[in-house]
This record gives sequence, structure tokens and C-alpha cells, in this order.
Amino acid sequence: MNTLNSRSARAALVALAAGSLVLTGCSENKGGDSGKDSKEDQKEAAVQSKAVAYADAAASTGPAEEVPGAKSGGTIQVYQEQGLTHLDPGQIYVSDAGQVANLMFRGLTNFQEDGKGGVSVVGDLATDSGTSSDGGKTWTFTLKDGVKDANGNPITSADIRHTVERQYAKFIFDGPTYLQTWLSGADYRKALPDGGYGSKHLPDTVLDTPDDKTVVFHFDIPRPDLPQTLAMPGYSVVPEKTDTKEKYDKAPVATGPYKIAEYKVGKSLTLVKNENWDAKTDSVRHQYVDGYDFDFGVTESTQTKRLIADQGDAKNAIQLTGAVESTQIQDAVSDPAVNKRTIKGYQPYVMVLNFNLDRVKNKAVRDAITYALNSKSLIAGEGGAYGGDVAPNLFAPTLPGYEASYDPYGRLKTPAGNLEKAKELLADVPDSEKTIVHAYRNNEAGQKHKVAVEDALKKVGIEVVSKEVDSASFYEQIGKLDNPYDVYITGWGQDWPSPGTVVTPIYDGDQVADGSANYSHVDDPKVQELIKKALTQEPTEAAATWKEAHHYILEKINPAAPLWYTKQFQLYGSNIGGARYSTESSYIDVGQLFLKS
Repeated sequence: MNTLNSRSARAALVALAAGSLVLTGCSENKGGDSGKDSKEDQKEAAVQSKAVAYADAAASTGPAEEVPGAKSGGTIQVYQEQGLTHLDPGQIYVSDAGQVANLMFRGLTNFQEDGKGGVSVVGDLATDSGTSSDGGKTWTFTLKDGVKDANGNPITSADIRHTVERQYAKFIFDGPTYLQTWLSGADYRKALPDGGYGSKHLPDTVLDTPDDKTVVFHFDIPRPDLPQTLAMPGYSVVPEKTDTKEKYDKAPVATGPYKIAEYKVGKSLTLVKNENWDAKTDSVRHQYVDGYDFDFGVTESTQTKRLIADQGDAKNAIQLTGAVESTQIQDAVSDPAVNKRTIKGYQPYVMVLNFNLDRVKNKAVRDAITYALNSKSLIAGEGGAYGGDVAPNLFAPTLPGYEASYDPYGRLKTPAGNLEKAKELLADVPDSEKTIVHAYRNNEAGQKHKVAVEDALKKVGIEVVSKEVDSASFYEQIGKLDNPYDVYITGWGQDWPSPGTVVTPIYDGDQVADGSANYSHVDDPKVQELIKKALTQEPTEAAATWKEAHHYILEKINPAAPLWYTKQFQLYGSNIGGARYSTESSYIDVGQLFLKS
């Protein structure tokens, strides 16, 4: 879903995650003035918790259904504040690169949306969403005819094997780990240390490619979520012939409708049509426009001003993962002509203040900080009720099993913080434990977060040492086990509608490693026991186990203070056609866009 720089975790794919190109804002716009009803928003969010359907070969056959009124030609301008974290598919677990991946890359499966909140999994490079056997332990996929990469090379089962095996290589450290772990266990890298680049490969009993068109996965337990897993951008195909290992991150080969014409890291990206993409093989994507020009370094306040003014190139522009800047929200919603050019929706992300458990070892300190934090102030900086709602726990309203009233730290009753309770908990804590190193992003949102965290914690006697971190590499820096920070704000969303895609990647002790999304370094036997139990149960039975795990994590460990649930509010230019909110990505649906003239 995908982390919200985001790791999306993504039904938002990391959305990533699972996670955040955090919505930016400023404290002037109070949530109470927005006119938005949070309870109604959460009812709408529940649509995203519906189970994803697995589609057949007919639904997986291209071309994609035409977008009403679509026209061909022109270039879409894309505004983005920070540069892309990665472009190597194996490294993609963050929402910005996930959006770009939808234009450039293809995997065995993909998500297809109906525009009404419904999502299904279709075959992308595969003829359908997969066939399971042996009680769900074996999954078979057949590749479509005529699928090629941007160089005109046919995609074969050897490319799929290569894509899977390179995930085991040490230089792939920032992407999803579901598939590798399911195939080879928590220490999967030991099963294939060179990532398949040498003579050793995964045995046929694990991954079988009996001919050029067939791919068979063998697991030790049923894996009913595999089709959704393979739809993540992090499992998009990397053609074996053109893989350049570490260098691939800067010049990947496209399999989707667009390819790179020029890429200046952190500055700009130009995509043009991939002539070797065949619409007849793709039931999801379109190739209406001639290309996309990405302009990095454009702050969200500047993006918003340009799009509200709607002049020149801004008429052909979109926000990629940025949002309407909070101080300008009323300007957008009060003008009908501007308001009709907005994308709104509930995101699957829960924003939290992670505690580095290797450094903040005293639970009394963690609990005190949790009570002291001011969610109201943080949400005001996101645009009030247009930007988010107070989060009482670690599960989002988009997730099955969400408990709206589960609030162990009283965040709903005291959204501005419970300072007295925090001071009470800190009464017997040594002064040496009352200094906290806070890592924050060097963008507009990060600056707002820095001020809010410092203000709240200083009121209860905690000294905050704030450390600025480059926003583009933020998740990479805090993802290092030996990072020098005590706390940091992150966002995580489900990879698909299952608590397992939240609890497992960010709270499983087996995931404690460099580059892992377990940012708090949770390593608790009870949590691991509950995860393993839930993963072997049917969804209805597993729900109770995930609930028990959630409550134990938040109350007995408290690795992360819940802050707010995020909402999306984006603008686009008046010449953009086909704009809609994507349930899957939780941003504008880039696959539907065209220029009206």
C-alpha cells in the first residue's frame, strides 16, 4: 500500500506503503471549518475494505475499455515536490514511484478498477489472474502472446524467473518481500545469495518454468493472496537481457505504454510512447497522450497556486502524489470552477510517530509521548478535515477489521494531547531519557511536522533534537537498522484489503532488517506467534487473530503512536480529461488520463 512518501503499501500499493509523500499543509486552516463529515468519509472508506475479485481470461484480454470522450495526443505536465525514490521495479514500494510504474511497467497481474470503488485482479502479462491447485499451495500462470519490452524482445517465463530471483540479491533492499519470504522463508537471501545472476537458481520445486509461456509457484502453505501480491509494482517484470543490476534504477526498460526518453535524477523525467506496447494485450492501460513531463522540486504550495490559476501549461498538468496545500484549500473548494477539478478520497494510510525500539526502550516514555502528541495540530497542517481524521489506533478505516471506537490512548477524546497524563508517566523517568532525536523530511510537510512534534513534547518536559533528512531518501535513511534517530513520522497503508499486509510487514520480527518497513524494529515472540497463526487461517477466522495482534502491539509494545488517517485532495488542469480517484493507488488514476484538446 504501499508507505506514504509513501510506502504503500497500496488497496493502495505502497500506497507505499506502505507509504508517505505526506500531504502538506499549514495550521491556519482548521478542520472544523471544512464542512466535511468524518463519519461519512469513513463510511465511504469502508468501500475500499471490500475483498478484491480475481478475474478470468475474458476480463484480462485487451484492449482496455475506452474512457468516455478520450482523445489522443499532447503531453501531460506532472508536478512533484521531491524526486523519485527508485525506478527499478524491484525497489518500488513507495507511492510516487508506484504511480510512475503504472505507466511504465507490467507484471503477471494488475489491479483493474470499475470507477465505483470496486477493484479486481486481472492478468497483465499473464492470460488471467492465475490458477491455484493443491489447496492453494500451487499457482500457475500462462503468459500472453505478443508481450514485449521496449526493445522489442518477447517476454518469456525466463524473464519472470529472473524478476523473482533478482529480488534475492543484496542490492534489492527497498521493495516488497512477500513473494521471496513465501517461497524461501524469512532468510530468503541465503537461498540465492547472488540473486540468480550466477549458475544457481531456485529449484523447480519452488519456481518452475517448464516452457517459455508457463510459470508455476510452489508454496509450503496456501497463498490465496498471490494474485494481489504479484500486482504490486515491486514485482513488475525486469527483462533478463537488459538488466544492469544497480544501474537499472536509473535506466529501467519499459514494458508498459510509456518509456523513458530522458531522466535527470531529482530534476525531471520525460516519458514518451513505447512503440512495442500492444494495447490488445493490456486490459487496464491506455496510451492516449504522447507523453508525460515530470517536473520535480515544485512545492505543493506552488503546485496549488499554478493549478488554481489554470494558465498555460498548468491547464495540462496534474499533481502526482502531492495534494492541495492546506492554506489554499478554501480557495479551491469555494470556487465552483476550481472545485470541479479536484480529486477527493480516503487513503489507506495511518500516519504514526515511530519509536526506534533500539533507542527508546522505556515504554513509559513511549506512552507519554503518545499521550502528549497533538493530532489536531498535525491534521490542521494537512488541511483540516479535508486532509485527515484523528487516528485512535493502527488500523485504517479502509482495512477489514477496523474498530472505530478502539482508542487505548484516548486520542479521540483528547486530540490535542493529554498533557497531564504524559507528565504523570514521565514523573519517575530519569532526565537522561527525556531527550529525543526526531528525524523529519526537508519538505513543506516535514517542516510542519517538526514544529508540531517539538511544541507538543516540550510542553511535557521532553527536549527534542530535530534532524533534517532528505525527503527523497527519507524511508531509506530511517530504514537502516543503525539509524541515529529516536522517532520519525511515517505512513503505511494496506497492500490489499487484509490486516496481514499491515501487521506482517511493519511489526513482524522476521522483517527486522536494513530496508525493511519494520521501522520500529519490533521483534516480539507473541506478535510473531499471532502472525503465523493468522496466516494459516481463513479470513473470517483470521480476523479475530489480527485483532488480538493489533491490540497487543498497540497496548503492550506501543512501537508507534497513531496520529491521523490521511485523505486525498488533489487538483488538475482544466484540459485534463478522464480524471478520477484511484481506489488502488489512492491518488489520481494516471492510467485514465487524456487531454481534451
